[in-house]
Amino acid sequence: MGMRRLGKKMAIEDEVQAFRDALVGWFEREAVDYPWRRTSDPYAVLVSEVMLQQTRVAVVFGKGYYERFLQSFPDVHTLANADEAHFLRAWEGLGYYRRARQLQATARAVVELWNGEFPREEKDLRSLPGIGPYTAAALRSFAFDAASPLVDGNVQRVFARLYNDDRPVDQTEGIRVAWQRAGMLLDEKRPRSYNAGLMELGQKICRVGRPDCLLCPVSRWCTAVEPGMLPVKAKKTQITELEERAILAIDHHQRCLMAPESGGRKQGFWRLPFREEMDGGNQNDENLLWQGNYSITRYKVLLSIYDGAGQQAKDGECWIPLEELENFPISAPYRKALRQLL
Repeated sequence: MGMRRLGKKMAIEDEVQAFRDALVGWFEREAVDYPWRRTSDPYAVLVSEVMLQQTRVAVVFGKGYYERFLQSFPDVHTLANADEAHFLRAWEGLGYYRRARQLQATARAVVELWNGEFPREEKDLRSLPGIGPYTAAALRSFAFDAASPLVDGNVQRVFARLYNDDRPVDQTEGIRVAWQRAGMLLDEKRPRSYNAGLMELGQKICRVGRPDCLLCPVSRWCTAVEPGMLPVKAKKTQITELEERAILAIDHHQRCLMAPESGGRKQGFWRLPFREEMDGGNQNDENLLWQGNYSITRYKVLLSIYDGAGQQAKDGECWIPLEELENFPISAPYRKALRQLL
């Protein structure tokens, strides 16, 4: 019985329940043991959700960011009172620093408005800075085991294939329908396992490009004709290539010249300085020390670093002792370059 028919009454309810049972049973047998699944602390759950919003699990978990962050900021009070430089240093490498600042704003609001205790109701969670529909639902599901439908990119992909739905998932109608289906299929008795299972199904089985339909625990209900072609997206991101040319200048006091990052996203972080004379294409390749690529949102950046011996500090720039660089908040691409150069 296909998913198009799930939503009618009587015997269809039995099929819906069978779908839930199959999904939850698979998840409880096959779930990956992530550290955020061993806790019901809403603060720890929130940290994991914010980190995972635009960063792969392999980075958040595999490179230890989540556990290191909680070691430095173990509870909502610690994060709320954290010094920005210390806080940003712990977040460094995850990118999307606006998320980090929103996370701290959420922590401060919980401390100031709720005496350090996260509210449980959706409307109260949604009133906190940085908490949208998905994050509120994730907190209710994973921290409080409360019946809240949720939709992320993985869930959208699963639903698009289950229903063989070619409506763009990044437009209003596609988003509305996904949330409607999430509410209709939600297992209200086991929301934590069900929602986690639905997301993990999208990560491991119903993945981007080539889903593993033979191992899918809910393939019986899937109506996709060409699952690899779904979901459909209306917006196509255009990648813009940029180049950054910076200098590495170290003085006789063993200090490195650093410049503050510009723009709201990277406020509080530092990088190697730019020099106008590097932008005209007149730099000598013999002075090139390091080159590498990095990506951020819709940009692909070629970072070139040149020998800056003899350069002086300009407005806003400062000299940082080399032994202090490791604890200094530096943008990830520049941290990588400095570690290799020094």
